[in-house]
Amino acid sequence: MSDTPPPLAPNAEALEFLLTRRSRPPRMLGDRAPDRAALTTMLEAASRVPDHGKLEPWRFVVLEAAACERLAELSQTRGEALGLEPARIAKDVEGFRMSPLIVAVIAAPKAHPKVPESEQLASAAAVCLSLLNAALASGWGAVWLTGWRATDRLFLTQGLRLFPHETVAGYIHIGNETRVPPDRPRPDIDALTTWIDT
Repeated sequence: MSDTPPPLAPNAEALEFLLTRRSRPPRMLGDRAPDRAALTTMLEAASRVPDHGKLEPWRFVVLEAAACERLAELSQTRGEALGLEPARIAKDVEGFRMSPLIVAVIAAPKAHPKVPESEQLASAAAVCLSLLNAALASGWGAVWLTGWRATDRLFLTQGLRLFPHETVAGYIHIGNETRVPPDRPRPDIDALTTWIDT
């Protein structure tokens, strides 16, 4: 009797979702957000990513409406202090202010003799995409954003109370969809693919 598991069955529905998924920017999100139970399920799905050494080099900070408003205000004052363009600051402020819920995926690499930091950061990025897809698959609009607020130390310390070695791998904005965005041009897979057979 063989211990070999049977081959995985195709999941056409899941593949079709991945082939047609589309992010929803903050301006296309409404004011409703998933409750804690629904979001916890999404976070569980997001955590099922490659993680060499099982280090869990990431964590979640869930920003509800009041926290989003506070960070919108900090985006204004900190953006001005950094000398950013007013139009850029306004867009950043609006993104936080319009979102009913944001999950900050925190990259928290850990010292390890066999797992370089680059692999740990890649794992955190995988969490971002998995959470984005989990939100979309659950019927919510969502988008993964970064920008200067993902790395600016003062913003991270004052706004999110992060530790010195931590940064934000991504801000995942989640809310009800109010508009469906048009699709955008997609990569030319043939131009980006090299086949090596020897």
